Amino acid sequence: MSVTINSRQVGDVTVLDCAGRITLGEGSSALRDGIRDLVGKGNKKILLNLAEISYIDSSGIGELVSSFTTVSNSGGALKLLNLTKRVQDLLQITKLYTVFEVLDDEAAALRSFA
Repeated sequence: MSVTINSRQVGDVTVLDCAGRITLGEGSSALRDGIRDLVGKGNKKILLNLAEISYIDSSGIGELVSSFTTVSNSGGALKLLNLTKRVQDLLQITKLYTVFEVLDDEAAALRSFA
């Protein structure tokens, strides 16, 4: 099973609810295409809800970093929400926990964009 991404707008923040696996191939390209599409449309505030992500491989981690860079370079902000234990551990091992702003509460995450 690859990743499914549902987009919803909350005020001026775009929330991407991701479910499944972000892996080499379909999973990472779906994320990349989704982020590029949003940035292309001028969305600068993006919140990735990873609560339903069961697995991320090294390619998926690369896509998270690439997405972060794409959004940042356009003057926007990309933040992560509701990491599973596995994804949280992975970000800590790779030291990416210091790069991303990671939040556990959607309301607080939405307010943090202000």
